Amino acid sequence: MDISVLGPFRATLAGVPVHLTAVKPRKVFALLALQADEVVSVASLVEEVWGESPPRSVQTTLQTYILQIRHVIGAALGDERAELPHGAKSVLVTEPGGYRLDTQGGLIDAREYDALSSVGHRALEQGDWAEAASYFGRALALWHGRALADVQCGAQLEVEATRLDESRMSVLHGRIEADLRLGRHHELVGELSGLAARHPLHEGLHEQLMLALYRAGRRSDALEVYRHLRTALNQSLGLDPSPGLEHLHRAVLDSSPRLDPVGASAGGAPLLVSPY
Repeated sequence: MDISVLGPFRATLAGVPVHLTAVKPRKVFALLALQADEVVSVASLVEEVWGESPPRSVQTTLQTYILQIRHVIGAALGDERAELPHGAKSVLVTEPGGYRLDTQGGLIDAREYDALSSVGHRALEQGDWAEAASYFGRALALWHGRALADVQCGAQLEVEATRLDESRMSVLHGRIEADLRLGRHHELVGELSGLAARHPLHEGLHEQLMLALYRAGRRSDALEVYRHLRTALNQSLGLDPSPGLEHLHRAVLDSSPRLDPVGASAGGAPLLVSPY
């Protein structure tokens, strides 16, 4: 079974969709998919679906949801059902105290994303900008919207979706930093302008936009980005820009050689960009 959670939730068996439309069985299926190949306890499933107010018939109802999931798995298996000793029960396995979704060696996009991201972060720490940009780019290409975008998440799914979304922003920030180190500032201005507009209080993205604009010969635009962010932070949160952003602002005003793209890409002067 192949599983996608980096966007709408999807599961397929040999290319055949395993699809549930009912809200609560879909929650159960999504939680099993996020912890694929591991046992998910009955207590965790109950908490995800009903929170602190499960019905009296919770065990029977949960078993009904499991049967519904197995039904769509069996339909997707089709002629391949005979290759599994227990059909759909070989994919959604009953274990002591819970259930396990056996992917049978299938692909899970979140795991592939985590693996690619880890390599990218190591490359960034080691100053291998090209490698970092490559792996971060491959990790980001796996995304197709907010994690679990079409699932009505309970407490546990919401925590995991938030973790993945926050990780995506961190990886995006790292990929842009690597691209800046490689002197790709002209290519980044458009992307960063859109990101800054969607995240008007995100200082890291605004720092990167300022640096890309400055290196592209647009010093006045870089200063305008700072003024706009300072106003937004003050009006929305009553805060001033961070020391790192203030430092970058002064460097832009002074046309500091520390902002020179050649020195930065060669590993000389450090980038004046704060990590996300």
